[in-house]
Amino acid sequence: MHGSTLVWLLGAGLMAGAVFAADEPKGLSGENPNPIHLVRRPAEPLSAMAKLGREIFFDTSLSSSGKTACASCHSPDHAYGPPNDGPVMLGGPDLTVPGARAVPSLTYLERQPDFGIGPEETENENINLAEKAALGQTATRVEKIATQTAQSAANIVPQGGLFWDGRADTLQTQAAGPLLDPREMDGGSFEIIAEKLRHAPYAKKFAGLFGENIFQNTKLLVTEALFAVGRYQIEESSFHPYTSKFDYWLEGKARFSESEMRGYRVFNDPDKANCAGCHTSQPTRDGLPPLFTDFQYEALGGPRNLALADTKDPRYFDLGVCGPIRKDIADQTQFCGMFKTPTLRNTAVRRAFFHNGVFQTLQQVMDFYNFRDTNPEKVYPLAADGKVQKFNDIPAQYHANVDVSDPPFNRHLGETPAMTAQDEADIIAFLMTLTDGYQPKP
Repeated sequence: MHGSTLVWLLGAGLMAGAVFAADEPKGLSGENPNPIHLVRRPAEPLSAMAKLGREIFFDTSLSSSGKTACASCHSPDHAYGPPNDGPVMLGGPDLTVPGARAVPSLTYLERQPDFGIGPEETENENINLAEKAALGQTATRVEKIATQTAQSAANIVPQGGLFWDGRADTLQTQAAGPLLDPREMDGGSFEIIAEKLRHAPYAKKFAGLFGENIFQNTKLLVTEALFAVGRYQIEESSFHPYTSKFDYWLEGKARFSESEMRGYRVFNDPDKANCAGCHTSQPTRDGLPPLFTDFQYEALGGPRNLALADTKDPRYFDLGVCGPIRKDIADQTQFCGMFKTPTLRNTAVRRAFFHNGVFQTLQQVMDFYNFRDTNPEKVYPLAADGKVQKFNDIPAQYHANVDVSDPPFNRHLGETPAMTAQDEADIIAFLMTLTDGYQPKP
């Protein structure tokens, strides 16, 4: 753990008890009547390790095509998300192989807990248990309303981890996935990558950090390179800047428009949109900015995306936590169809939503949440007989895993949707306040 990280977190302890209340503001229109001080990690010069990681992050030579780097799919100009408008990115040796899933953003992963199933929080790379104890924090989880499946007795759901299925716990491990994936950077093997690292323009930096013998140990060389990429993501402030209009609004330095304020209220209303039920919108009691995710997993039953190469095979199903990419808990079928709840920060700059990129706009996403159960014909295709093909991207035996209890998914066919058209428009206006780079007026 970088020393300054601990100092930053311990400083957050001074904010204990300063939890923002999401009550309806009673002050002037658009103002936050209860401003707080958010604790942000101070910007500091990158360590030598992080500087090395930065060069590796932008190095296209590590790919088989010689044209793809980490930054190609995780573009700094697009909140470290995909720069294209398609559902997936293209990779492989000729940049013609479509990826399996929509590329998630690499922002705001510095506080991501390890993957686990159950209420206990495990130690993770970025905030360990010792530091949490020093802050007087306890490991708490947001309990979801149980579904009708076997896990309902204990309200246990998967939580934490990286990727859509949580199969990596550290940024170092996560970086290895795209590097070796034949559908992405297609690096080939540790041996091939190590040989490229030995001749990279930044090779001398390896020697300076680890000694010349590092080049003799293939596995260690690549492992340290991946660790450096992880350090870059942790230390580089652009991966977690907390500079959205919402952040400044929390601090009383920005005012919401009427639409943004209405959207904020509906976003947090547990009987309407209930977005905050999974995309938590309150700062921690220590003043750390909200991440707009509870780190948990949900089966939402999004429509099948027939634009993906894999879905050309009607027998193919991406079941998230229980496969096909992740294989270690495939027998936990009560979690089939569940994917990680992503942060909503910078979501307005994206063009591919959900794990399969089936939606291209926030309007389509809002319509899915609003009409999935009351008017499913608005979001799912119709079969030849005119019947709605609801939950058509999950095998029938796993339909019971889909959330039908938490609002707005507690509505039924023909009932009034949870949100009006104005509610949807207002929520989208609020989501746009989560984009980083806002400049508050002096």
